[in-house]
Amino acid sequence: MSFIVRQIAYKADGSEIIRDAGSGETIITIGRNSDNAVHLPDLAVNPAHAQVEQSADGLLSVTAISGQPFYLDGKSVTSGEIDPARGGELVFGGHNIIVSRESDSGAAILTVRRESAVSDSEEERDLGSIYTLKGKVPGKRGSAWGFVALVLIACLAWPIYSWATYKDLAYVEKAKRPDGPHGDGFWSSGSMSLAHQSLKDDCQACHVEAFVSVRDNSCMTCHDDSAHDHAAKPRLATARGEPEGFAAFQRAVANAFNKPEGACVDCHTEHEGEGAMQPVAQQWCADCHDGMDTRLTDTKILNASDFGKQHPQFRPAILQQAVAGDDEADAPRRRISLDDKPIENNGLKFPHDLHLKKGGGVAQMGRRLSARYGFGEALACKDCHTEDPSGVRFEPVDMQENCAMCHSLSFDKIGGTFRQLPHGKPELVKADLRAYFRSTSPNRPINLGSLPRQRPGDVPRTRTAADYARAVRFRPSRADQAIRAVFSDGGACYDCHSVTNNGGLDYVIAPVTQTDRYMHKGWFDHAPHEEEKCTTCHKAEDSGKATDLLLPGIATCRECHGGEKETASDVPSSCAMCHEYHADGGAPWLIRQEQKKKKSKKPKVVAQNRR
Repeated sequence: MSFIVRQIAYKADGSEIIRDAGSGETIITIGRNSDNAVHLPDLAVNPAHAQVEQSADGLLSVTAISGQPFYLDGKSVTSGEIDPARGGELVFGGHNIIVSRESDSGAAILTVRRESAVSDSEEERDLGSIYTLKGKVPGKRGSAWGFVALVLIACLAWPIYSWATYKDLAYVEKAKRPDGPHGDGFWSSGSMSLAHQSLKDDCQACHVEAFVSVRDNSCMTCHDDSAHDHAAKPRLATARGEPEGFAAFQRAVANAFNKPEGACVDCHTEHEGEGAMQPVAQQWCADCHDGMDTRLTDTKILNASDFGKQHPQFRPAILQQAVAGDDEADAPRRRISLDDKPIENNGLKFPHDLHLKKGGGVAQMGRRLSARYGFGEALACKDCHTEDPSGVRFEPVDMQENCAMCHSLSFDKIGGTFRQLPHGKPELVKADLRAYFRSTSPNRPINLGSLPRQRPGDVPRTRTAADYARAVRFRPSRADQAIRAVFSDGGACYDCHSVTNNGGLDYVIAPVTQTDRYMHKGWFDHAPHEEEKCTTCHKAEDSGKATDLLLPGIATCRECHGGEKETASDVPSSCAMCHEYHADGGAPWLIRQEQKKKKSKKPKVVAQNRR
């Protein structure tokens, strides 16, 4: 160790504080900058004043760096030598540095001691009096009382005056405060959301009574058509249960400030910033729905608190009986858990696996029609299922739009026009077939023609004419055969529909009802999942029956989605992502906000039916 720098300071009682710092360098610097080995906080000392170098024989050479002199053993010099064994004294500004040698290690000791005031003139001065504003501003006591009075006036007296002046406007329809600052704005805990920006200067529109929380009737003044009670308030309170711990203290504070339990503002908090109102946090839902069956013993709602950890299996609304007509909402349905492996008979016969095979007749037909309809090497889901305009769900499969290119109903050709059986109208099918056989003649035998090569003799000609006359007479009865063929096994209707024969030609086709939404208590949007293959969630390639319900279970969704606080999952998902208790048939609040963000960045392109 070459140097030991020993700093000596003094306590208030006059006792010394000694701090040693060693340096293995052979050259150290002395100056006002803190990066010097010998730091002297004195304005009379240059930032880098001098350097001390230790020679091989142990002598110390002290040299002024900037040419500013220092004192060595009482003399003003710019350089000099000191033998640590004999000792020496350096003076820089108001600091003395005593040079000596440590007996054990032989290192040079620089003992730094402040002897006079720290100043640029080396005179005793009170630094506090130099930089103080004393005498320029009012005293501390006067200033304190002045600020107290200012706070009371600005944050209490003026707000109360503003509220008292405009409180009656709360009872006047479409009344609004005049523009300008209002004192009670100081009491606002934050900015209003975008939805309520028009009310930011109209406090009494919601805060009708002073020191009373916002009541539901204030909310319902504007939201009477878009909101409803989630549950009756007594039942809601029972579902939540009695608060415990800190929650009980919070409830007591709320009661003290006239904030009733179960109000709209319990979940929908304002003054959270100028963005969109924040969706309800998962914990707000879990407060009631976690273990709710122990408090509401008659409830049919299953417990749920976190999608990734505690959430029941999906219970889609399964069609119980297909109904005639276009309004699928009239069909009876029942919610059944997917764990019970429900089936659904919608009136159709359709094997998905046959249509999605990479080889076979269906794939071959698709390749033949690919130039016209854009099919690939084999049929894919998109070839039959078309997104609705919203991109959320899919349009019902239509015979003419999605099936007719392969499953033709043509039965006659006149010139370049094909006559087709009317789809979905069994009685018209029968009538058209009867009309066809009544209005047309059987193929004329070649023997009755005028071709030159005919069998000679009158007997063959007479026999042929008799056969043709018989075919003409019995041709209308051929319609019954055609009708049986269409509605029986192997016929055009029988292949896709459930057909019942009540005797004779009384054929009845079971009604068809296609379900476009199974999760009526939740929300699912296909658009955010467009990068995934359909078969990732819907195992259609393994389904050979139309009764198979190709809905993914909760385990499939959990491969990507976790609870609100599960940051390890690909998509942390709160309750508000799938559920909306102010149900209006649209997407939940959180989804709507995400859609608005996407639209503001890039307009959504809606997929159109290529046909």
